[in-house]
Amino acid sequence: MNSFYVFSGKKIKRFLIVLAAAVFAIGIIYLESGNVSVFSEDAPSAVYNVPTEKKVIALTFDISWGDKRTEPILKVLQDNKVEKATFFLSSPWSKTHPEIVTFIKEAGYEIGSHGHKHDNYSSMTEEEIRKEISTAHSILTDLTGKEPNLLRLPNGDFDKRVLQVASSLNYQVVQWDTDSQDWKNPGVQTIVDRVVSKAHPGDIVLLHASDSSKQTHEALPVIIDKLRNQGYEFVTVSELLNHSSAKGTEVRDQASAQ
Repeated sequence: MNSFYVFSGKKIKRFLIVLAAAVFAIGIIYLESGNVSVFSEDAPSAVYNVPTEKKVIALTFDISWGDKRTEPILKVLQDNKVEKATFFLSSPWSKTHPEIVTFIKEAGYEIGSHGHKHDNYSSMTEEEIRKEISTAHSILTDLTGKEPNLLRLPNGDFDKRVLQVASSLNYQVVQWDTDSQDWKNPGVQTIVDRVVSKAHPGDIVLLHASDSSKQTHEALPVIIDKLRNQGYEFVTVSELLNHSSAKGTEVRDQASAQ
């Protein structure tokens, strides 16, 4: 009888330890529920790529300042008969370079918003976030005659609040899965190798057309040739999103991106 009670006591002790661990885990999940909701199917999300077996890829270009690099990049795209790409334009740059905005539009390329101030939106209040997105929206709509609905945030920075505000303003936040790091000017071949080695079906590629990116227009023709030789078709971000339902798009929050 004594041995029976000793054995039962060990089982009870083990059960209590497991129960305590479960309660602790539930408490952590409850406290962090604000972050967990970023991953729920119903919560606003950022898109990094679209899962698809079709060899489609979106070249995207961020522009926030300068007037020396955009036109050479546009010429490369047109000379290489790349008819579809997406440009994310900051509104202050767009106001001071309306002729380039018009050129991008008339060339048939997709235009998305790169926000207003080039600051981290996660450090702003919700009212400030709304103002930044809305200000850029008005400027880009006036310049292009079309309301943008894609948003790439300055520095790729966001949190759950930013996603919620963007969604309430009918914007889809677009990140990237392949980062060319062209703004670092690491060398033409390095940019080419980074993009081509990481590219995959449904990929969104981050490139820049600001003056800080001095090697992009040289790397771009090689990237285009190599990707085409692998069977890739170039599409806009909007067309890429149409290859998958919202539930199928890959979602991450800022913490996982870093």
